[in-house]
Amino acid sequence: MSRRIILPLLFGLVGAAILIGLGTWQVQRLQWKEGLIATAEAKIAMPAVALPAQPDPVADRYLSVTVQGRFLGPEAHVLTSIQGQGPGFLVIAAYQTDDGRRILVDRGFVPETAKTAPRPPREVAVTGNLNWPDDVNSATPPPDKGRGIWFGRDVAAMASALGTEPLMLIARSDTGDGVQAQPVSATFRNDHLGYAITWFSLAVVWLGMTVSYLWRIRRRNV
Repeated sequence: MSRRIILPLLFGLVGAAILIGLGTWQVQRLQWKEGLIATAEAKIAMPAVALPAQPDPVADRYLSVTVQGRFLGPEAHVLTSIQGQGPGFLVIAAYQTDDGRRILVDRGFVPETAKTAPRPPREVAVTGNLNWPDDVNSATPPPDKGRGIWFGRDVAAMASALGTEPLMLIARSDTGDGVQAQPVSATFRNDHLGYAITWFSLAVVWLGMTVSYLWRIRRRNV
């Protein structure tokens, strides 16, 4: 086999091997992500337990919890939009448990017109799931303190503003006052199947181009 054939052949095979390897890695990532989703969904559906003394943001994320206590009145309002209902706010409320702990409760959604509707302090049991949302990034604007509007659920900052532990319970069912609960879901970005198909498709194209190029070389040498 001549050098004019060997070098393009090696180049084609190495390139295809790299692309297939990338596709295989994405398949492995897909399996890993599906495992995370299944674990989170199972944890969300578990029977509710008491609030742990020291919840762990990793181990206890999505843990199903029931608390007894009362809403204290102070709230943070996170700008959002619900499909079919339009813009509005998530109501993040300060809540004190019967044993004296102060936590954040994501009560759910209210339309824009209900942002300042009265939601007085009152006793209510809340069942939901612990979460440490990662809504905030470097592009998220800071809270508009003048209008009392937040642009993402920043648990640490909200806890500081409302005087609670940096701990958020997302209500699973309505807690009254016209607030529509938005139960937590196992939302993980999962594009790995698409990436895998892309890499495998590129490997097929690469091999096809290699075969075509080698065929043209062979034709010229005939």
